Amino acid sequence: MCRSFLNVLIRILPLIPILLFSSGAHADAAGIPALTLVKGEDGSENYTVTLQILILMTALSLLPALLMMVTSFTRIIIVFSILRQAIGLNQAPSNQILIGLALFLTFFVMSPVLDEANKMALEPYLAEEISTMEAVRRASVPFHSFMINQTRVSDLELFVNISQTEKVYEKPEDVEFSVLVPAFITSELKTAFQIGFLLFIPFLIIDMVVASILMAMGMMMLSPLIISLPFKIMLFVMVDGWAMVMGTLASSFGTI
Repeated sequence: MCRSFLNVLIRILPLIPILLFSSGAHADAAGIPALTLVKGEDGSENYTVTLQILILMTALSLLPALLMMVTSFTRIIIVFSILRQAIGLNQAPSNQILIGLALFLTFFVMSPVLDEANKMALEPYLAEEISTMEAVRRASVPFHSFMINQTRVSDLELFVNISQTEKVYEKPEDVEFSVLVPAFITSELKTAFQIGFLLFIPFLIIDMVVASILMAMGMMMLSPLIISLPFKIMLFVMVDGWAMVMGTLASSFGTI
């Protein structure tokens, strides 16, 4: 009996939103305009609150992708992952801790960009001084400037050739986001792997020294990783490794 009741409940649940919507529609025959374009006195165009909320919810769903594509998050999380691999720890720190550290460090690095976007776009938009599209255009300017400063010219040229566009960009500000975003991600990956290579070297030396000592002692059946792991952790703690890595990452973006 309980199982049959659950089956009926499962069949009814999808109908509840439809019933609520239909009852609301009967209560208000006029309804809510879903898409209305309002023209301002200066000739600018704006959208209704309903459509603005829809755009906001869509933007929130794209937030993780934007976080990886237009901020410093990608470089930071890759360096943290390579660092954990270099030490020889698979689960410590956990992925949640690394992502949390990367998010906070991304916030600190991107603070000047976010402050500029807030002053140029968000505050005038909330004060109803500019339209929605003008706010988006103004907010993209500081992000564009940040990304162009972190992108290599060779990567930009690569994606300009891939896009097969005949445009000639006279200034860095003229580069379109469709070309800048993949070039920025490629540069971030390259920079992250360069930093990761430098982090790997001291831990690799410790592994080689321990392996040589064990081989000289005839203990070839003992894994060098088991012996070298405490020494790598001790070295990393003695040099204040986490503060050094995070400071290096922040300075690599020119923030400190």
